[in-house]
Amino acid sequence: MSSADRIDFEMEVEVESASSGPPVDLPNPTSPAPPAAGTKSVVVTTATSGSVTVSLHPLVIMNVSEHWTRLRAQEGSPQTVIGALIGKQKGRNIEVMNSFELVFSVIDGDIVIDRDYYNLKEEQFKQVFSDMDFLGWYTTGDTPTERDIAVHRQICDINECPVMLMLNPAGIKGDQLPVVLYESVIDVVNGRATMLLAPLSYTLAAEEAERIGVDHVARVSSGEAALNSLVAEHLTAQRSAIKMLVSRVRAVLATVRAIRDGTLPPRPALLREARALANRLPLLTSQQFRTHFYNQCNDVALMTSLGTITKGCNAINQLVNRFNVLYDRQGMGRRMRGLFF
Repeated sequence: MSSADRIDFEMEVEVESASSGPPVDLPNPTSPAPPAAGTKSVVVTTATSGSVTVSLHPLVIMNVSEHWTRLRAQEGSPQTVIGALIGKQKGRNIEVMNSFELVFSVIDGDIVIDRDYYNLKEEQFKQVFSDMDFLGWYTTGDTPTERDIAVHRQICDINECPVMLMLNPAGIKGDQLPVVLYESVIDVVNGRATMLLAPLSYTLAAEEAERIGVDHVARVSSGEAALNSLVAEHLTAQRSAIKMLVSRVRAVLATVRAIRDGTLPPRPALLREARALANRLPLLTSQQFRTHFYNQCNDVALMTSLGTITKGCNAINQLVNRFNVLYDRQGMGRRMRGLFF
């Protein structure tokens, strides 16, 4: 028995044992589009219940979208992206929490995953996220194809039962996410055991930091001003409070001056309250206040300087990258290199 047949047989046994459990009642994901004419469908058409429950974090969707958008901007056309999904699995519950990109090569039209690069990235992620495991992989497209099945078989060498996430960048319809999760099943097609993909139901799960980030991205992407973020709303409330305080102080000062000039009759009760308020002001000019105030000013100036230095380094880095690309594509020789060295 070959390695591929052995994997198919083991996955068939696991799917049959998992299907005996109670069905999971979760929201249905985006239905996959029907295959194009002349394309063989690799998605299970019969109604089947998933063997696992999946919780998907918004960070994964943002990572996949950023990966696809960046490659499209660099190459000038839509590109195939492939990455790994990591998270936690407890029994039949899977929580996809993060992802990272994978390097692959195309040989005779087939995608081959670079296992050395995956092992390196997995080791790096284990140092930071020691409690997360490899759960599956992601890609982009309209509907799975036989090419995706070939990639899925390679992923099975890493994880026996991986999940597949497919993001359709052109399939956004209203508030429905263009994301579909699949698991591999074994079905008999034309008298032969064949690996197919079955859609999985999933729910969204987000932590507090993710909710804040998604809220900010949603506000900016929806066309609203960047000042509508949660941080901007907090700063606006602080500014309004300070503005109101300044207006009240100016009103008290104008009243005291009017009493001094004889425009208004003397009001001892009001003057005593103004005196009590003025007695608190010297506390703000103490040495302790000056120390804290100057420390905060220095911290703000330092953060501003670091931001300026970071932007400058980024601009220099982009210039060097563009020069390297131009140098490699144009084949400039020692003559061009002598201009800089």
